[in-house]
Amino acid sequence: MGFNCGIVGLPNVGKSTLFNALTATAAAQAANYPFCTIEPNVGRVAVPDPRLATLSEIARSQKIVPTSLEFVDIAGLVRGASRGEGLGNKFLGNIREVDAIIHVVRCFEDPDVTHVEGSIDPVRDAETIETELMLADLDSLERRIVPLQKKARGNDREAAATVALMEPIIAALQAGRPARTAISPGESAAAGRLQLMTSKPVLYVCNVEEASAATGNAQSERMAALAREQGAAWVVVSAAIEAEVSTLPETDRAEFLAGLDLHDSGLDRVIRAGYGLLGLVTYFTCGPKETRAWTIIAGTRAPQAAAAIHNDFERGFIACETISYDDFVALHGEAGAKEAGRMRVEGRDYVVRDGDVLLFRFNV
Repeated sequence: MGFNCGIVGLPNVGKSTLFNALTATAAAQAANYPFCTIEPNVGRVAVPDPRLATLSEIARSQKIVPTSLEFVDIAGLVRGASRGEGLGNKFLGNIREVDAIIHVVRCFEDPDVTHVEGSIDPVRDAETIETELMLADLDSLERRIVPLQKKARGNDREAAATVALMEPIIAALQAGRPARTAISPGESAAAGRLQLMTSKPVLYVCNVEEASAATGNAQSERMAALAREQGAAWVVVSAAIEAEVSTLPETDRAEFLAGLDLHDSGLDRVIRAGYGLLGLVTYFTCGPKETRAWTIIAGTRAPQAAAAIHNDFERGFIACETISYDDFVALHGEAGAKEAGRMRVEGRDYVVRDGDVLLFRFNV
């Protein structure tokens, strides 16, 4: 089960620098001119989770296997992208294929790094991108709805249902509001099939200068206010610092960050925020061979959670032995949890919770 986040923004805001740091590679060329990223670069990164080390120590596992997220570095959009300006059509197509959007905005001054708009204003930049995405979504829906309306008038129920879903979204987009504002929770799956960019959850990454990495600055505060207004998430990072941290040995990173008054890396915060943005939770499997994290969507029932390991686990699902993370740790593992009566046997209707330590029983 793969989940991915597309990194977007205007040119020269630090997208590729952030992506390179996230993936600890130089796969994306970070250069001081627009469109230096022509093809979307893709990297999978481990989701930091301190619970893995604790579980592994208790289970005496030989290795730890974290869960991961996929990040896609999408080339910079510019004003007019919805009309094909720059490399707009190609980039918009890349955005449609991701599950969530990480929107990098420039919140730092640097005369040596040009800005496509000529000045630093992250709120304006965010609104520029959002407008281009809304215009592209509106154009897509307006082209698709006409033939569907004809089918609906001919008593095509599926077409009628799609028209009923699309009409309020079109009205929202025409009013300058993103598609997500017109989609109810019960319509999420159907709306997902429309591949609308402004229906995707958004995380704003405020890229600040090194001196403001711990506290943020006036520009990142403006972005935080915009995010709160939109109900979006945001984090403050210095992509320059993160790029430096990514080159350090693991043993030196904590000391380096502490020297900057940072408790954890901005990359860790971005990854965790992206994970939360997608509505994901983690369950664990533990044993002498390995302790492993598995990713599922919040609200997933046990048989479908088992499919994250293998489809046969879902097909032949019988039950799952379940221990909460807190009980597993407090009672020193599976044997202690069983003895204390804290291991439960759950059936097909059980909704797996974040932190559950599971052992599936199945028969194929």
